[in-house]
Amino acid sequence: MKTADSALIRIFNVSKHYGSKPALTQITLEIFKNEFVFFTGPSGAGKSTLLKLLYLGESITEGQVLIDGMNLARISKSRAHILRRKLGIIFQDYKLIPGKTVFQNIALVLEARGLAPRFIQKKVHSVLRTVGMEDRSRAFPLGLSGGEQQKVAFARAVVGEPKIILADEPTGSLDADAAETIFDLLTTFHKRGATILFATHDTDLIHNTKHRIIHLKQGRLQV
Repeated sequence: MKTADSALIRIFNVSKHYGSKPALTQITLEIFKNEFVFFTGPSGAGKSTLLKLLYLGESITEGQVLIDGMNLARISKSRAHILRRKLGIIFQDYKLIPGKTVFQNIALVLEARGLAPRFIQKKVHSVLRTVGMEDRSRAFPLGLSGGEQQKVAFARAVVGEPKIILADEPTGSLDADAAETIFDLLTTFHKRGATILFATHDTDLIHNTKHRIIHLKQGRLQV
């Protein structure tokens, strides 16, 4: 039975303004461990802004957010890494480092934690096998297709075994086959226990889904 006390993410009356322009208005919701939740709505609805608040990419104007018991408003810069280790983030535009290989882009996540090189090598090759990219470990991002780059971005997001995966329009610039592959990978990690928050305007992805769908319009939740 789901109760308020068991919510992994708790959002209370959250608003976000850019100057005098509201991007989000009075958002209140709870997301539970191992849920798969779609955030949908037209461009400008606030989907990406809401995810940015969760990974500290933007600051909250009003309200509170708790993630796994951590109050985002009270996290100091020196402790932000504790929150981010709970999160894996996938962006629409990949955000890979062009001058580093596929292996190096993924390894950075583990290197930042000070893990042993032997462990990092094993872990990175394991996640590359999972996404079907082990044979491209020495390639550079600009030599890859969009779908391949997103697989690498996905691998980078999950290599640290995060509790929560935030996917911000991860299939928005992909063809149908590549989009389906990324969605299938997310489903795999959801089955392994991850909580998935997926922002998308792709109605084909949410058609007939059994997962929860949260609709946003002009920065407000649509009931």
